[in-house]
Amino acid sequence: MKKKYLILLVLVASFTTCTDKFEEFNTDVKNPAIVKGESLFSNAERLLARAISSTNVNLNIFKLMAQYWTECTYIDEANYDLVNRSIPDNVFEQYYQGVLKDLQEAAILIDAALPDAGEDVATHEAEQTNKLAIIELLNVYAFQNLVDIFGDIPYTEALDIEKISPMYDDAATIYGDLITRIDAALGDMDDSEASFGSADLIYNGDVEHWRKFGNSLKLKIAITMADANASLAKSTAEAAVTGGVFTSNDDNALFPFLSATHTNPIYEDLVQSGRNDFVPANTIVDIMNDLADPRRPYYFTTIGGNYLGGSYGYESPYSLYSHIPDEIAAPNFPGILMTYDEVLFYMAEAAQRDFSVGNNVGALYGDAIKASILFWGGTETEANNYVASPDVHYATAPGTWREKIGTQAWIAFYTRGLEGYTIWRRMDYPIFNIGSLITTYDEIPIRFPYPVSEQTLNKASYTAAASAIGGDLISTPVFWDIN
Repeated sequence: MKKKYLILLVLVASFTTCTDKFEEFNTDVKNPAIVKGESLFSNAERLLARAISSTNVNLNIFKLMAQYWTECTYIDEANYDLVNRSIPDNVFEQYYQGVLKDLQEAAILIDAALPDAGEDVATHEAEQTNKLAIIELLNVYAFQNLVDIFGDIPYTEALDIEKISPMYDDAATIYGDLITRIDAALGDMDDSEASFGSADLIYNGDVEHWRKFGNSLKLKIAITMADANASLAKSTAEAAVTGGVFTSNDDNALFPFLSATHTNPIYEDLVQSGRNDFVPANTIVDIMNDLADPRRPYYFTTIGGNYLGGSYGYESPYSLYSHIPDEIAAPNFPGILMTYDEVLFYMAEAAQRDFSVGNNVGALYGDAIKASILFWGGTETEANNYVASPDVHYATAPGTWREKIGTQAWIAFYTRGLEGYTIWRRMDYPIFNIGSLITTYDEIPIRFPYPVSEQTLNKASYTAAASAIGGDLISTPVFWDIN
């Protein structure tokens, strides 16, 4: 009997050892099941920067939508074929399953994390609070992008795994809630405490910079909705400026793509791919030529000493037109989330609307243009001379204030396709060109249609959303686009 028990114990021990070995062999050390929240936050920043920067026609055609670039041979996307490549579906996936999901998981893990051995509890909690507030600001940034692309979107139920058919929320209501979320995040921040440190690839954990980003984002939201809700826009913009927005190019929110790995998507699409799919569009090249804009050598190469853009929406052979310069197509050209010049343009518009934001509109408008020129590499002299020229100076430039601010902001937002597309929709300037496969200006989309996957997998919510916005059409305006 003792022998039987001994054999049984040996078998149990052997089985336990084998089980441990199997667990060891079946563990993918390169793809852990659980990662630190800070690592997920870093990846969310990377995914967001890629979503903004990419020029892959399957993922991001906003440089085409803004008529900064045009296609050389395959011109469907420059003529607003959004369905053939399932572009709306891919945008949804980028943001919901990529950026927002990683931010959600990062927040859950960080909120649950206990202090390390020997770590001061109060310090841990302060840093934890700062991290969660920063995550919230990027959540707001991502959700605003989605609203600006589609209008009403899944929001309150979007990331709840129990809601397999999430409802769509009203876009204007979402904007109001985004302001509330920014205020809560800013209220939680403690500038004297640390946050992510090197895990934050944008500001290296500098909470003061994130506070400026939060206020600048708040200003952006306020100005974007100003035509739809002037009173809320006014109070929100004034509070944002009082709270402290960007004050120089040192505050710019830039994601540092690397030279070898994690490279700039523009480099991947234009250089690494070996393809010659895009050239600058005549829309922007012609406007900048007419103004003798000093940013042209930073935006375009020359052909025979001249800046020449391809006809937007028409076949534009690569060899005949200006190209995207090496600096923009470099592997380490940064992803641009927000810049000082962008903030100044919002302040100029706020001043024009008689919001109390400090300087007069002409000074803010001029400073915005100068900040853009300096950001791209121009000199103070070039910037001052350009702003003083009659066709640019705020007091003498032709057109309404919408045309002046809209055109110059659109020029400054080059490479930031969604922002360029949004400023055109809000201001109705500059005047765009009509491609070869459409016949009227009204055929230029002013929003993206919802994904086909939503129509098939979330049909009831999709149908309700389409009805609420007046039809899931490219001609249905986002709530703030009322001019």
